[in-house]
Parts: sequence; C-alpha cells; structure tokens
Amino acid sequence: MIIKQAILKLHTDTPLAGHGNSLRGYIANQFPQFDMLHNHNKDETLLYLYPRIQYRIIDGIAYLIGIDEGVPLIRLIEEKINSITLKDHDYTIKKKELVSEDSQFGISESLINYCFINPWLALNEKNYHEYMKMGSQRKRYSILRDILKGNLLSLSKSLGYVVDEQIKVATLLLEENECSLKGTPMLGFLGTFSVNFEIPDYWGIGKSVSRGFGTVKQVTEKA
Repeated sequence: MIIKQAILKLHTDTPLAGHGNSLRGYIANQFPQFDMLHNHNKDETLLYLYPRIQYRIIDGIAYLIGIDEGVPLIRLIEEKINSITLKDHDYTIKKKELVSEDSQFGISESLINYCFINPWLALNEKNYHEYMKMGSQRKRYSILRDILKGNLLSLSKSLGYVVDEQIKVATLLLEENECSLKGTPMLGFLGTFSVNFEIPDYWGIGKSVSRGFGTVKQVTEKA
C-alpha cells in the first residue's frame, strides 16, 4: 500500500529541549482551528484513529509528520511557523526542511530491521500485570511479540489496509525504559526488532504515538 506523507524538520537557533508532547501542545495552540493537530473532536473527545499528525523531538530537532489527509496541514504549518516556544523558552527557527513523498506500508516479502528512537508504550493496565507476572524473559518477549503484531494490525485497520498474510516478528531485543506520560510513570521499551512489515520512518506504534512515543526507524536494508 502506498501512503502519502510529509515530514517537516525544524532546525532552531539552539537545540530544542523537551518532548514531542510539548511540541504537540504548542503547534495545536497556534492552529486551534484544526482538530487533526491534537487528535480530538470539537467536543474534546478523542479521535479513535491513527494520528494523521505526529510530533517528535529528535536530537534537538522538531519533526512534524503528516500522513494522508495530514499532509496539507504540514505544508500550511511550514509556511506559517517561524518560532517555537516550549516551557517558556523561545526558539527561533533557522531552517525548515520539508519532504513530501509516497511511502510503502504493509506486508513485506522480506524481514526489515527497526529500532525504537523513543520508548514504545506497549503495555496497558491489563497486559502490564500479565507481563510483570512472567518470570522469564522468553515469556515476556512472547507477550511483547503479540502486542507488536496487534499494534501493526490496529494501525493497518485505521489506514484501511487489509493484512492478508501473517505478521512475523523474527527478532525482538528490547530493554525496559522508565518514562512518563502526562506526569504518570510508564514502562516503555527501547531496542530493535525485525518484522515482515514495512513501516515508514518516524511513524509511531503503540500508545501515544502523536506525542512521540513508539517512534521507529529502519536501521538496515531489507534482510
């Protein structure tokens, strides 16, 4: 499946300090007329679909990712934005890089290796307790493999892509990472995995992907 996307990188006078959640809040406040920017309806209820606009801060650089109907909004933001304020600190944008492209998404004939750039929030309240009860790493990895497959199936459904072959997670090498979501401590995971599925760079999987969690990037050519 071919997906249209746009990635906007914003280079500031000093490296951005903060998280994608702060960037999300700032951008959404600058353009309050666009519900898609904060993934909520006008009545503040959550839009239950894969976020078409996602926010990252990677190595001090802001990344805004627009997917499908989010692409025109990214182009609009690129035209309008000249500064960023995060936690009362003002940053001047010195350089903008906008790349619009068609990206491949879905089942791959070969395995592809990925790394998590930001922690993957795989666990909800139910499977967190199941995960913690498992004594061995092998059993814990079995749970995480199933969750990863489920994340990809949910993502596919939201994009209208029919998964007509089995998703195979061949390798999973992760470390637990303590992080925080809106002030609540969370258990995330960093590391690498390989799967027979094409995921565009800088997309997120799992929970709170619009805020930057679960960001993936391909680390090698197809195996």
